[in-house]
Amino acid sequence: MEIEVIKANESHVDGIAKVCTDGYWATYGSSHPEGYIHRIVDEFYNRNRILKEVKETNRYWGGYFVAVDGDKVLGAGGGGLVDESTGEVYVLYMDPDRKNEGIGTQILNAITAQQKSFGASKQWVSVQKGNTMGIPFYEAKGFTFQYEKRGYGNEEGENFTSLRYCRFI
Repeated sequence: MEIEVIKANESHVDGIAKVCTDGYWATYGSSHPEGYIHRIVDEFYNRNRILKEVKETNRYWGGYFVAVDGDKVLGAGGGGLVDESTGEVYVLYMDPDRKNEGIGTQILNAITAQQKSFGASKQWVSVQKGNTMGIPFYEAKGFTFQYEKRGYGNEEGENFTSLRYCRFI
């Protein structure tokens, strides 16, 4: 079968949850405490939230795009506009066993094309400091580092940092 990137529908919800959860664990399992990972995964990659995010889309959340091989979801990503001319990549994860096949690039291209159709001329992404998978990927796609900010989801005693990257599209 050939891998294709399509807009996700309800049949992809479980695959999105699995690939995002597995991808998050593969990315942060050795650098972040288990409690933090469980908290983020439970908030963002639960079935009910993903189902809602597949069904309800607009310019500010364009829905998920999935890379599929037949019925199997190999990667998932999504974004939206933060203002009239600025897009944001909110999520992009791959099956950890299928990295370096160009699948993430295809998903990013689909998100970017959608954001351009909405009027975006630049695109932002947050990457956790120390993310040795995400940082080289986004830099290779033309994103440049802009600044650091406090990481999302930090609780007392946690001090994770997000790196903000931007590119013109």
